[in-house]
Amino acid sequence: MAQHAGDGPRERQAVEPQDLEAALAVRRELGHDYEPALVESFVERIESAVAARVDAQVEQMRREEKADRRAQLTLGIVSLGTGIPITAIAGALGDGIAGVVVAWPGSRR
Repeated sequence: MAQHAGDGPRERQAVEPQDLEAALAVRRELGHDYEPALVESFVERIESAVAARVDAQVEQMRREEKADRRAQLTLGIVSLGTGIPITAIAGALGDGIAGVVVAWPGSRR
């Protein structure tokens, strides 16, 4: 029986051309009476293989998204870490608010 979403992790199954050849050979041997069961079984294997590929791609996208969020957080922390001292120095040396107004746009480039 094929696994569906929520059934747990899927094993990655490749469906090879020889699998189709084997299914056709079994059909020839057993006759038309078993055809629906053979077709259903083969379709389930294909669905399982496709679902495993989709799961792997989704997991990869999640890892990349998590890494992007971590990089954005790091950039934000570094920006604040450098922006605060620049603001203090600019405010002290640049006549108060005028120094801060010049420092912040300049620090963003």
